[in-house]
Amino acid sequence: MREFPFRARRPVLLPACGWVLLALALLSCGTEEGSGLERVRRAGVLRWGADAQGGEPYAMEDPDEPGRMRGFEVELAEALARELGVRARFVQNDWSNLIPSLERGSFDVALNGIEITPARAGRVLFTRPYFIFNLRLLARKDDASVTRLESLRGRRVGTLANSQAWELLLRSGVEAVPYEGVEEPYIDLEQGRVDGVLMDDIIAQRYGQPRPGLRVVGDVGEGYYAIAVRPGEEDLRAALDEALVRIARSGELRAIFRRWGIDSAAQQRMVDWTDAQTREVLADTRTTHLGWGQLVLFLQAAVVTLLVSVGAMALAIPLGVGLALVRLYGPGWAGRLATVYVELFRGTPVLLQLYVLYYGLAGVLRLDALSAAVLGLGLNYAAYESEVYRAGVQAVPRGQFEAALALGMHTRLAVRRVVMPQAFRVALPGVTNDFIALLKDSSLVSVISVVELTKRMTITAVDVRSWLLPGALCALLYLAMSYPLSRLARRLEARLERG
Repeated sequence: MREFPFRARRPVLLPACGWVLLALALLSCGTEEGSGLERVRRAGVLRWGADAQGGEPYAMEDPDEPGRMRGFEVELAEALARELGVRARFVQNDWSNLIPSLERGSFDVALNGIEITPARAGRVLFTRPYFIFNLRLLARKDDASVTRLESLRGRRVGTLANSQAWELLLRSGVEAVPYEGVEEPYIDLEQGRVDGVLMDDIIAQRYGQPRPGLRVVGDVGEGYYAIAVRPGEEDLRAALDEALVRIARSGELRAIFRRWGIDSAAQQRMVDWTDAQTREVLADTRTTHLGWGQLVLFLQAAVVTLLVSVGAMALAIPLGVGLALVRLYGPGWAGRLATVYVELFRGTPVLLQLYVLYYGLAGVLRLDALSAAVLGLGLNYAAYESEVYRAGVQAVPRGQFEAALALGMHTRLAVRRVVMPQAFRVALPGVTNDFIALLKDSSLVSVISVVELTKRMTITAVDVRSWLLPGALCALLYLAMSYPLSRLARRLEARLERG
């Protein structure tokens, strides 16, 4: 029991649950009062969410001044904040999750090359557009078969997931390959892993066209960047619209574009833009529902997750056993090398290893995405498996190994017939646990364009404007894959105990 400091003759006592409810009530009241423009002005800061990984010319860290941001959207955010009478504050967030993070209140607005699409227009409030872009298709110079988007039907084309280009590719009958960054698709195009890349022309100019092995096929569509605001904050959107009108008509907006080399005659439309045009652009708010088609895609992604996990574990177990035996029974130099391998792969993030294997070594080791995923996870988990088996071997009494040698067995035979069968029984729970962990860690392979279960969930969540149902379905499928494995391992343990 606690005392609640009301102004009363006697203190009012509230139970712990009452304090929790009161805190939630005060929090909700504070959120209501601080919504929209009033909240921003009271704080004196306009928090805008963006992803520095998007790079130039959007928003990036200044190489000359670490910690300081630069880019045309950085300047735009500062100009808008000035018009509102506040300061601009950059908030780092993964680009694919900008809209969900905006909805949960991580920042006030999302401003980072966010395209107006039907799925987003039905989910958040959009300001009037501030930039017009074209969707630009690139292909390899030595591939003359790519003449337009229709010529890529049935072939692999890379782009950013949940972007306007992504939606266009899905409607065009090509195999859309999702990426997290803007440079990786062009690396894969050069390496022949995809047949084309469809991106916004700003991205293509910076990251695709300078590559000598690539060529521009053409522009296949037009779109708009706008600022996303949380639903219910119409006052903030209206204030931002008015600020955009002022900086556009004063010439400041196009001056920002010129400084970053992205100005064109088409941008004059932003100066003369009308509210009627904004309503027309935002009129399409189509909603995608979680239907049978989406369920089939979830099942396909679950199969990919299972294939990657089983393949990686099939590599990790024998390699891990070999590493453990070399460290215990091999020559000194080999044991030291095995120790270096284990420490290297355990001591560095698996995400970094996947990047290095797939992109860093692309010039000398050309692997497709699925093979790189299996190899990368397999090499990483082999380090953990080696420690599990080493512990299992050391759990076997030393006397049994010595007795086997005394009976005339050589070392290899004694290890194979006497030590390893007992070590395997000890190691089995750890191996099972590692496989279940690997099943979940397979979600990391989405960074090298593998659409596994978690990646499919994030794509679908944006399409259907909900994270709850796709998330629940994703969790159910993971459980359906991992639980039978746990049951099988327990049965095998029981059989080994009886043996």
